[in-house]
Amino acid sequence: MDMSDVQDIHIDKQTLFARIVPTSWFLGLLACSLLIVVAMMGWAGLSMDFFKPSNSKYFLLLTLLAAIRYLMQDHSTGWQRIARDFCEYVGFFLFISLLGATATYPAAAATTGFVDPALARIDAFLGFVWMDWYLLVVNNPWLQSAGSFAYANIYVSPLLLLGGLAINGERARAQMFLFSFWLAAVITMMLFLAFPAVGPLAYVWQGPVPYMPTSALYQAELIPLLRNDLFYMVDLGALQGLVCAPSFHTAAAVIYIAMAWQCRYLRWPLLAINAAMLLSTPVEGTHYLIDMIGGAIVGLFALCTAGAIQYSLPKMRRQRRWRETGIWQNLTSSSSAAVPPAVQSRDG
Repeated sequence: MDMSDVQDIHIDKQTLFARIVPTSWFLGLLACSLLIVVAMMGWAGLSMDFFKPSNSKYFLLLTLLAAIRYLMQDHSTGWQRIARDFCEYVGFFLFISLLGATATYPAAAATTGFVDPALARIDAFLGFVWMDWYLLVVNNPWLQSAGSFAYANIYVSPLLLLGGLAINGERARAQMFLFSFWLAAVITMMLFLAFPAVGPLAYVWQGPVPYMPTSALYQAELIPLLRNDLFYMVDLGALQGLVCAPSFHTAAAVIYIAMAWQCRYLRWPLLAINAAMLLSTPVEGTHYLIDMIGGAIVGLFALCTAGAIQYSLPKMRRQRRWRETGIWQNLTSSSSAAVPPAVQSRDG
C-alpha cells in the first residue's frame, strides 16, 4: 500500500466522520415520521387548517429556513456556512418538535384508562410527596414566576446549543443531537400509549386550584375528548403536551446537558438552565417523580443509541469504501503476510 492509499484512507475518515448520516437520510427519516403521523391523524379523525394564521406561521418559518439552507448550500466557509448550518439544524429541530407534539393527539385517542394510581404509589415508595412540592410553590409567588420561566427553557437551550455547533462547524455532534431528540420523542410517544396519565395536579389535588401551572389540566381535559371523538382540529399555535409518563422535558434536559458538556463555553450556562428546568418540572409540568426518572432513562438511551450509530456507521461505510477501491485487499494481504505461517494455520 503506497502513500496515495494512505492519503485516501485519511481523506475517507475525514469525510465519513463529518456527519452521522447524510442529510438526505435524515430527511427520509423525518418524511417517514410525517407519513406515520398523518396516518395516525386520519385514523383518529383529526385534521388541521393549514391556512389558519397560528398554523401557517410555522409553515412559513420552516419554508424560510429551508430556502436559506438551499441558497447557501455551496458555501463552506464564513458566516454563510454558519447561517446555512444553523438554519438547517433549527429547521430540523422545529419540525421534530411540532411533529412530536402533534402526534400526542392521535396517540391520546388510542389510549384507554389512566395509570395515575400506580404512579402515585411509586412516588410514595420513593418518598416523594408531590403535594408538598406544589404547596411550596403556591406559598412563594416568586417560585411561580421562576418556575414558569425555567420550564419554558426547553426551547432556549437547543437554540444556544445548535448555534454553538453551527459556529464551530461541529456537524456530527449537531446531527447526533437531532437524532437523539427525535428518538427520545418516538420512545416517549410509545410509552405514552402504555402509560396514559392525567398528572398529579388532576389526580392528587382536590378543590379549587390556587396556582395553575404551565401544563394546567390539559391531560385531564383533552384526553377524554380525544378518546370520545369530541376533538377534531389540531392547532399548532395551541399545542399542549399530553404526555405525563415519561417526562419529555426531563429527557430533553438530559440530552441538552450531555451535548453541551463538551462545549466549554456552553457547559455551565446550559447546566444551570436545565437544572432549573428540572426543578420546575414536577409542578409546571405536573409530573410525578417517576415520570422524571423514566424521562431521564429515555434521554440516556437515546444518547447511547445515537452514539452507537455514530461509531458503527462510519466504520461500515469506511470498510465498504476500502473494498470498492481495493484498499481492503491490500490491508488484508499485508496483515496476512505479517503473520507467521504457524500462527496463520493455528488461527485459521
